[in-house]
Amino acid sequence: MGSVLAPALERAGHSVVELGEAEAIIDFTAPDVVEANVRSALEAGVPCVVGTSGWDPEASGQLAAESGLALFVAPNFALGAVVMMVLAAEAGRYLPRAEIVELHGEGKKDAPSGTAKATAALLPGETEIHSVRLPGLVAHQEVLFGGEGQLLTIRHDAFSREAYVPGVLLALERLPSLPPGLTIGLETLLA
Repeated sequence: MGSVLAPALERAGHSVVELGEAEAIIDFTAPDVVEANVRSALEAGVPCVVGTSGWDPEASGQLAAESGLALFVAPNFALGAVVMMVLAAEAGRYLPRAEIVELHGEGKKDAPSGTAKATAALLPGETEIHSVRLPGLVAHQEVLFGGEGQLLTIRHDAFSREAYVPGVLLALERLPSLPPGLTIGLETLLA
């Protein structure tokens, strides 16, 4: 993600600097290091935007609140994925039987993905999640709703990491206006 995000940030007028000079950090690393990265930033007085999934941000959220800093975490920064989740929540009101199929590249460390978990939390009942990890994939998710004699499928495909850039830029823009502590989900910035 860094190879795509760094040039996009610079084109948008941001500079990529060391932590001591930063106005905010962006973390798209791995579940085993993200908490230490966020803690270091918060202890240095730097608010955070995090796209790493597979970790529990609650403790870091508490530290952010105590420090008077914003910690923004989103399971997905693609605007289309957020719309997919909103549409799935609405569809779940009428077709309560659903399953999720999420597909990512073989290097993705968590399964199911944060997006799949967040989508399932919006749906009624216990929604089964099927995770696929294969080479050649970026991020794809479909939510299948079954009803008598019908199937509704809502799908989002990210074919490249550029799909996440507008959401990251939006999060950076809105970060100074967020309350101290943890804010979860790009949809909170779209309302």
